[in-house]
Amino acid sequence: MDVVLYALCAVTGWLAFGYMLRLQRRRPSHARRAICVAFGAFAAGITLAVPPLAAAIDQATGLPNLAKVVSHGCALTIAAGAETMLLHLALPAERAAARARRWIWVTGGTFAVMVALFGYTLTYDTPVRLTVEYATDPVVTAYLLIFMAMGFLAYCVDITRLCWRFARLCGRPWLRRGLRVTAVGAVFALLYSANKTGYLVAHWSGRRPAGEEEIAAVLVTIAALLMLSGLTMPAWGPLVTVTRRFADLRAYRRLGPLWDDLIDALPQLELDDSLRRPFTALRDIDYALTRRVAEIRDGRLALRPYLDAGVTGVAERLADAAGLYGDDRRAAVEAAQLACALRAYRSGTLADDPQPADDLHRPAGGYAGEVAWLGLVTDAYAHCPVVARAVAATGAEARPPVGGQPR
Repeated sequence: MDVVLYALCAVTGWLAFGYMLRLQRRRPSHARRAICVAFGAFAAGITLAVPPLAAAIDQATGLPNLAKVVSHGCALTIAAGAETMLLHLALPAERAAARARRWIWVTGGTFAVMVALFGYTLTYDTPVRLTVEYATDPVVTAYLLIFMAMGFLAYCVDITRLCWRFARLCGRPWLRRGLRVTAVGAVFALLYSANKTGYLVAHWSGRRPAGEEEIAAVLVTIAALLMLSGLTMPAWGPLVTVTRRFADLRAYRRLGPLWDDLIDALPQLELDDSLRRPFTALRDIDYALTRRVAEIRDGRLALRPYLDAGVTGVAERLADAAGLYGDDRRAAVEAAQLACALRAYRSGTLADDPQPADDLHRPAGGYAGEVAWLGLVTDAYAHCPVVARAVAATGAEARPPVGGQPR
C-alpha cells in the first residue's frame, strides 16, 4: 500500500513541478520561483522514498539510509520553499528576502547536523535504519527528533499561521482558497510528525506497536496532495469554473475603454504588455483582470494632482438633473472626475482646488466588489451623458505645473 501511495505522490509531484516551472518561465517572480524549488524537491524526495527504489539506491551505493537522508533533505527544502513563497506573498520584498535567508541558513545547518549523524551511523558494525524501530539508538533518536522538529513542527506551524493570516487579507478568491487548503495540508504534516514522535516514545518505553509505516504513508500522502493542490490552486482554480472565466472575461473587456485611455496617457502604468497579444489574456484571465484593475486604480492615484473638487460639484449637479442616484450617481461623478483629470493631464494643468486625497471610493465586497465598481465607472465614462456634459462645462484650464508639462 505504501508503495502505491508514494508512487501516486511522486507522479503528482512531477506534474505539479512541470506546471509551475512553465508558469515561472512565462511570468517570473520570487514567490513562484520558491514554489518551483519546493515542488522539484517534493517530486525528487517522494520518488526517493518509494521503498523499492530507496532499497536499490542503498544497495548500489553501499550506504544504508542514503536514499532516506536525501529524501529528508528534500523535505526540508520543500518546507523552506513553501515558507519563502508565503513570506513573499505576505511581506514587502526586502523583509521577505531577509526572513527567507534566515530560514534557509537554519535549514542548511539542520541538514548538516543530520548528515553528520547519518555519517556516524555508518561506523556501526551492525547497520541501523533511520526509523522508529531503531529509536533506542541515541544517534537515530537525535536524527529523527531534529528532523521532526525542524522539518515539520517549526515550518508547518509557521506555514499554517501565514496561510490563515494571509487568506483573510487577500482579494483573489482562488488564492484565498488555496492558502486555506495549504494550511490544512500543513496540519496533516504536523499529524505525521506527531505520529512519528508517538511511535518514537513507544519504542523508547519498550513497546513495539505496529502500523507506523502505513499510518505515516497515509498522513504524508494526504498532506502532500492537499499542499500541492493548495499551492497550485491560484493557477488552475479559475480553469475549473468556466462560468467564472467568462464573467472575468466580460469584466476585463468591460474595463477596456477606461483602461485604454489611462494607459494611453500614462503608459508607465502598464507592467505586462504581453496581455495585449491575442489570446494571452484569455489564457490567464484571472491574472489579466487583476492587472487591469490594479492599473486603473494606479491611474486614479497618478491623476490625483489633476482631480479638481470643482469638477465634482459640477458632476454632482448634472447627475442630479439627470435623475441618477445611488451607485449610478457616484459612478458618473467619478467617471467625470477621471475624464476631466485626463484632459488636464494631457494639457499639463494642475487642479485649482485639488480633490481630497482620501476621497477615492472603496466599495464593499473585496476584490469582486472592486471589479463591479470599476465596471460601473467605466460604463459611465464611456456612455453616460453626464460625463460629456461635465467635461464641456469645466473646459477652463487649471494652473499649469512647474515646467508646463505633465509629470
